[in-house]
Amino acid sequence: MEIRQESAGDAPAIWRVQEQAFSEEDEAKVVDMLRASNSVVLSLVAVAAGQVVGHVLFSPVTVESSPVGSRWVALGPIGVLPDQQDRGIGSRLVREGLAQCRLQGCDGVVLLGDPGYYGRFGFVPASDYGLTDPYGGGPAFQAIELRQGALEQITGAVRFAPEFDAFAPDEGQA
Repeated sequence: MEIRQESAGDAPAIWRVQEQAFSEEDEAKVVDMLRASNSVVLSLVAVAAGQVVGHVLFSPVTVESSPVGSRWVALGPIGVLPDQQDRGIGSRLVREGLAQCRLQGCDGVVLLGDPGYYGRFGFVPASDYGLTDPYGGGPAFQAIELRQGALEQITGAVRFAPEFDAFAPDEGQA
């Protein structure tokens, strides 16, 4: 299996991966919207036997209180074709994505996801560092620093790319 940067011809395969991984189109739509607004920091695909079987995207976030020049990104969406899950593809995408974000000079990464899954990569509850998210993610809102000490330098509300707001639950709904 190969992990590589998304190329121009990968868009239909990425749509299929995200749609099938989540049994709906929301994640696929977010990917297309982020791509259209030039809000993609990094987009990786996993390719097996010539077929795109997994995808992860990183997009910029802003943090209410952060040093000038601080660069944080969000991980997600991430998806793997259902018949390819439980083979370590998602883990490889996460690890390679974090490594490439570090090389690009990102200070850290936030996400909304399963703490049991993402904890193995070093993600911790973002609330431990005074960070909040607009979606009420609770324990699912997590962060990892890619530069030592980066989490101690930020605090406050984290804003994801506005494309995510189109798919967020309405306020007041559980």
